Amino acid sequence: MQFHIETMTCGGCARGVTKAIQGVDAAATVQADPPNRRVDVTTTAPRDRIVAALTEAGFAPA
Repeated sequence: MQFHIETMTCGGCARGVTKAIQGVDAAATVQADPPNRRVDVTTTAPRDRIVAALTEAGFAPA
């Protein structure tokens, strides 16, 4: 799945996004692209749980 996260602007943000996603699914693979504010996620977790975790961490997807 892919997300656009307007507030992810740096490597620190990317680490926060990764931590939030892996808090839902520790086995998830996360590829963050801060310059383009895009995150590609491979996970077995439902999309709504990932969105909720990102939102709670302050990185609500657009």
